[in-house]
Amino acid sequence: MHTAERTSATGLEAHIRGERLAASDDVAANDVLAQIFIRERIEQSVIVPAVAEPLIVWVLSGQATIEEREAGEEWMASEVTQDDFFLTTTAVPYEMRWRVSSPEPFVVMHIYLGLQLLERAIQENHQQVTGSIRLREVSGGRDEGLSRLLEQFRIELTHRGETSTLWMQGIAQCIAVHLARNYLDVDAQNIVPRNALPAYKLKRVVNAMEASLAEAFHLGDLAHEAGMSEYHFSRLFKRATGHSPSQYFIKLRMTKAKQLLVETGMSIIDIGLDVGYSSASHFSQVFKREVGVPPSHYRQ
Repeated sequence: MHTAERTSATGLEAHIRGERLAASDDVAANDVLAQIFIRERIEQSVIVPAVAEPLIVWVLSGQATIEEREAGEEWMASEVTQDDFFLTTTAVPYEMRWRVSSPEPFVVMHIYLGLQLLERAIQENHQQVTGSIRLREVSGGRDEGLSRLLEQFRIELTHRGETSTLWMQGIAQCIAVHLARNYLDVDAQNIVPRNALPAYKLKRVVNAMEASLAEAFHLGDLAHEAGMSEYHFSRLFKRATGHSPSQYFIKLRMTKAKQLLVETGMSIIDIGLDVGYSSASHFSQVFKREVGVPPSHYRQ
């Protein structure tokens, strides 16, 4: 378990600012992936990746107006408070933004359920279902039974002692059964495309990117991290995030540079070196292209 990890680029969401409070990094990755965040009070735009597993976002504290849309679509708004949840199974990246309206911090938990776990739960509860299956999309919903299960997950995830993998897997199984019983949409298409990138693999790759921002970009190393060929990895990564691996790597570098510009007194030259640019002019050129203003203007 990881606690109080200040970050501007957390594993699955390269551009969501905030503080990661806990994560299930040590739990069997293909069963469940969970993270708890304190979010910034105002977020203008966040791209949520499209991965193989369904995503549950549960509000732990605070009140906020959250808006969602797919590319080119109209914004859809939801007013949410503690215990409200979102259930997403989208096959394409989508955009979110929000504004917190309460004095309490805005804390959320993200859970990606393993696809095989969910399919076993669906088969057990709906043996007559054949062909295409998926879960209903929910925005700002409320479900007391689901909240009780998620609260057990939160307690275990933030426990001061050793997190039990077996316990977390057991709760994940209960959540999968609850979703299969209450949120199945048998008339829709597949849960997700079978060739989508699993969330735990995306997290593993982005973590590797974050750990090597000062180094040269190597597609082969990232593909190896995901256990795929370079071609297959590049295609699925872009499908999940909307960016090629190299473009995403540059965006991570710029996110880290923006954080250092605002939160530290490091020189622009040193910040450029810290994110992999040996030339200050090259760093400034890339920063201006990606962010819209030079580093010196952004700091001001």
